[in-house]
Amino acid sequence: MNIQIRKAEKKDCARLLELVKELAVYEKAPEEVTVSLEHFEESGFGENPVWWAFVAEENNTILGFALYYIRYSTWKGQRMYLEDILVTEEARGEGIGKLLFDQLVKEAKEKDFNGITWQVLEWNEPAINFYKKFNAAFDAEWINCSIDLKKYV
Repeated sequence: MNIQIRKAEKKDCARLLELVKELAVYEKAPEEVTVSLEHFEESGFGENPVWWAFVAEENNTILGFALYYIRYSTWKGQRMYLEDILVTEEARGEGIGKLLFDQLVKEAKEKDFNGITWQVLEWNEPAINFYKKFNAAFDAEWINCSIDLKKYV
């Protein structure tokens, strides 16, 4: 394989959203993806972008991506928050995930972030095993919380 890792561009958004939906199916929550392509594009490439991404590409086909944003910790300062990393099922096992993750680490160091944070589903053993290769710390102490503002009264 001749994989190129590069920064995502606006023209990649439709494919990235396809991959996001693929990830949602894998995570057993396809109905949870409600973002429109327009909102996705504006959020990444509008006047005030809130996310950035790298894509893994071969022969003009995006086979994977890693999307992140900046998280601020009052204890630690700026940290990269890895929202999603995905390699298409057909391309897994070729080292593409490692290439993407290595690029994230390089980017975080260049931007002087003090770490990278992310979540992984407790049943997603392939992902957990992947992250263990990077000596990731797993924290069972914290509980995830969120509010859906469309349902908030």
